[in-house]
Amino acid sequence: MDAPSSTPSRQGPPGTTVVLADDHLVVRAGMRLLLAQDPAFQIVAESATVPDTLDAVRRTRPRVLVLDLTMAGQSSLPMIPELLTVSPGTRILVLTMQEDPAFAREALRTGAAGYLLKEAAAEELRAAVHQVAGGATYVQPVLGARLAVETPGPVDQETLTAREAEVLSLLALGHTNQEIAQRLYVSVRTVETHRARIRDKLGKDTRAELIAAARERGLVT
Repeated sequence: MDAPSSTPSRQGPPGTTVVLADDHLVVRAGMRLLLAQDPAFQIVAESATVPDTLDAVRRTRPRVLVLDLTMAGQSSLPMIPELLTVSPGTRILVLTMQEDPAFAREALRTGAAGYLLKEAAAEELRAAVHQVAGGATYVQPVLGARLAVETPGPVDQETLTAREAEVLSLLALGHTNQEIAQRLYVSVRTVETHRARIRDKLGKDTRAELIAAARERGLVT
């Protein structure tokens, strides 16, 4: 896999329409304020849940969707392909607190055009939106470097995929297989498969062991 571009671009198409998707009102307000400082951006909608985001994208067909990975307890990762189906011209920039490269890798694999941490400076957010709007890929430099050098494989049995990490965090929080399936829009059998893989990789299966493993990886507090 080639390393994604991470050089900020100051140029972007004029009148770039943007949808902001985050379940925290304060975060959305901050993003709106930052992007409003650039006349190239036009905020056309905001959303706080995965279903509302899908509706907003279908309705407005924005050039850029700034997307949080988890909203109202639901993962937005599984929805990326559907978001691109309802609006093929939309470029998705993931903005998240999740710094595990596995999540960045999965987001890019499913169709996201960029991945940025919420700790990024204001100027970097604007540059990232410009870059993905212009058709390029943007990954925060620190993550881009890790993606370029990390190659998960069978040698590292403790390396979890982004989806396995999601399942682990939900298991650690006490959710049943059925509840996890509903949250992730997958079948119970799929959850059971992920759980089996987690058990094989980590050698842990009891709730206490899963909580400990999730805490070690920063997936739960």
